[in-house]
Amino acid sequence: MSTLAPTCMLPSPAYPELTTARDDMRTQDELYRPSPFWDEASSRIVDELCEHGIENFRSLRYPLSFFAPTYGTPGNFINKETSALLLSTLQQAMPEAKKPWLGLEQFLSGQAAAKADYRVLLAADIPSKRPFLHTFSEGTAGNPVEHFEFEGRWFSRSALNYLLGLCMLKRHLQADEEIRTVVEIGGGFGTLGEILASAGIEDLHYVDIDIPPISYVAQYYLSQTLGADQVTTYAQTRDQEEIEISSLTPMAVLCAWQIEKLRGTADLFVNFISFQEMEPHIVTNYLQHITRLKTRWILLRNMREGKQLRKPGQLAGVETPILGDDYLVMLPDYELVDRNVHPFGYQTVDGYHSELLLLRRKK
Repeated sequence: MSTLAPTCMLPSPAYPELTTARDDMRTQDELYRPSPFWDEASSRIVDELCEHGIENFRSLRYPLSFFAPTYGTPGNFINKETSALLLSTLQQAMPEAKKPWLGLEQFLSGQAAAKADYRVLLAADIPSKRPFLHTFSEGTAGNPVEHFEFEGRWFSRSALNYLLGLCMLKRHLQADEEIRTVVEIGGGFGTLGEILASAGIEDLHYVDIDIPPISYVAQYYLSQTLGADQVTTYAQTRDQEEIEISSLTPMAVLCAWQIEKLRGTADLFVNFISFQEMEPHIVTNYLQHITRLKTRWILLRNMREGKQLRKPGQLAGVETPILGDDYLVMLPDYELVDRNVHPFGYQTVDGYHSELLLLRRKK
């Protein structure tokens, strides 16, 4: 199935703006169309949105697999039936022992991993320094299948991933250094924008650039969470020859090809995970535009060893993996400031390293 096939063929509901964006994508350079990793997945995401409704996107199979990560099922690769069997077996083997059962339940649900990230957040954040992170609590738009409450605040895995990355950035900001203009490519459902909106930033401009349908989901989520008047949509910028960042509302969602029209400067560029799902020449093009915007800081999260190779019959995979060191070559105008897997990244059980890279524009 091609990602450029007509969308929303199912009878209800219909999303005409999504259809328009997808139709527009057909005429764009291949740099701005889905890479091999996303080719089939994006069509399946559209089908699910059409069948089950965008209001449920955080409970649907393909969004959960591709841009709404979880600690528990499906993110831990243990399905609900297996989890139930493990819990039942332990309870039968140790009927009087409550602690082992609760411990296993917290592990399988993802709560234990989420709490571990939350503890890192509390230990690493600097509450007196912007962007403020200690006031953030995530919204429920999209009907999340997984949401954790800690001390009266709510978090998903997506939110905690971004919060830890921002903690890493804050450690290197000067006392009077402000982050006001943020550009992100591949922003998932808009979590970073939601975090920044509650971070005490004056004159905030957050621009999320993505391919439809993900861009459409992000503008839906941000509009539901922050208010439609706070979000500039693709429909509002579609016919603009130039898009000045300072003219946008605090939140803006653009389609991938519109990065060529973006004008202004940025304090911070962020990409978490999605670059590793693209081919190197696509990433190089995007980073050239980020350099053109004279971006001061670049914060990346990437699999150090690269994403899996695409294989026949496999839904996801890349032709050429991007390794952590490749970014240093792609960004000659920037210097590496920090790089780590622990405490702000993640090391998988099979030894792969999800690392964060922080780069600063050379003076």
